[in-house]
Amino acid sequence: MTHPASILVVDDDQRNREMLTEALSHAGFAVEVACDGVEALSKANEATYDAVLSDVRMTPLSGLDLLDFLRKSMPEIPIVLLTAFGSVDTAIQAMKQGAYNYITKPVNLDELVFTMTRAVEYRRLIEDTHMRPRAFRERPRAAALIGQSKKMVEVFKLVGRVSRSRTAVLIQGESGTGKELIARAIHDNSPRAAHRFVAVNCSAIPDSLLESEFFGHIKGSFTGAHLLRRGLLEEASGGTFFLDEVGDLSSAGQAKLLRVLQEGEIRRIGSNEAVQVDVRIIAASRRTLADLVTAGRFREDLLYRLNTVMLLLPPLRERPEDIPVLAEFFLARYGDQKEVPVTSFSTAARRALAEYAWPGNVRELEHVVERAVALASHAILALEDLPPEVLQSTGSAAERAEILPGTLKALQRDQVLKMLESTQGNKERTARLLGISRRTLYRLLDRYGLGKPRLTTNVDVADPTGS
Repeated sequence: MTHPASILVVDDDQRNREMLTEALSHAGFAVEVACDGVEALSKANEATYDAVLSDVRMTPLSGLDLLDFLRKSMPEIPIVLLTAFGSVDTAIQAMKQGAYNYITKPVNLDELVFTMTRAVEYRRLIEDTHMRPRAFRERPRAAALIGQSKKMVEVFKLVGRVSRSRTAVLIQGESGTGKELIARAIHDNSPRAAHRFVAVNCSAIPDSLLESEFFGHIKGSFTGAHLLRRGLLEEASGGTFFLDEVGDLSSAGQAKLLRVLQEGEIRRIGSNEAVQVDVRIIAASRRTLADLVTAGRFREDLLYRLNTVMLLLPPLRERPEDIPVLAEFFLARYGDQKEVPVTSFSTAARRALAEYAWPGNVRELEHVVERAVALASHAILALEDLPPEVLQSTGSAAERAEILPGTLKALQRDQVLKMLESTQGNKERTARLLGISRRTLYRLLDRYGLGKPRLTTNVDVADPTGS
């Protein structure tokens, strides 16, 4: 049986307490009340609540004081503040301290129920993410199977159905949407799971090497062929052969692949002997293959062979409700790798993540969270820990002006410096976490005058050797 969500209501005005309690109880919540911040702390130490709703103006402990205490001792509990002074200053202060949200008086009861419902959903999301087995959280491909949006639920259903067959699958989606991870999920849940999953990036194999890579060769078949070598298709026999960016195959490569799909056999270079291969083909492309067929750049007969089942992965911007789920997942993966674990996002940081368009999709979100964790100096990941491109998307100009130290350029300089310090001057890791090349990193060091070591570090940040 599902228990109703529990909410602690804190207000020193009896009429307000009764009004809030009645509205929330009528909406199905289990409500406890506290007359002031001191009683609220006592009750929070004795029982577990899904959310806290507190007035700001109370004595002897204000709502902001209560927020500060609870965020330090129970950071997983979302806290919503009530204020009769709907000023930007008060709201920003609450958000910076980690409040989930705030409601202005006089209270709109529909807004109250909606806000508290979302707060409880957020609490349960965090609880679900952090209670997952550590092995699941750290599994690289687990992120592809996380999402609660309607579009991703449909994807998961289709993955479940096609996994049980051996039919060819074509996965289409933008870069970073998790095409290979979905292909692996299909393989892992198929009767072929005990056999190999062999992935090949078609855009990374030169046409001159494709035949050798796919089909293998016999000893002496060409200069340098000192041993018999099995090709990737032979290695995948019994399992799954994943062709990433299949639209980048040359016309010759397309013809050779089509022959394998038609005949179910390959011939190693230098041999006339046919070798039977039993592989399930899963292909993926960031481009629409039908458009490439129309443009004369992809074989129509090969498309028909690959496109028995089409699986479309939506970009992250089209499923914004999945952003907080994925962000919490990545925070659980990377947050406990620091000496002081990073356990949650500030409300402002959550809002910025939700408002960003994510052109790099899930891969970019993971990278941003990993980088932000490296920069974070507290248990709560704050707005200033996020990169400038994410900050530029947030709709609250007042919030940005309140939090950011100067311009975005100044923030970028500060982030480069903080990242260098967090990696003990390791430029290769710094560049990776910043998502730039080492050459770009050196240009930034020169641009921002970081060529000399600071007193806080023994690392020469402009050392061109990267040592």
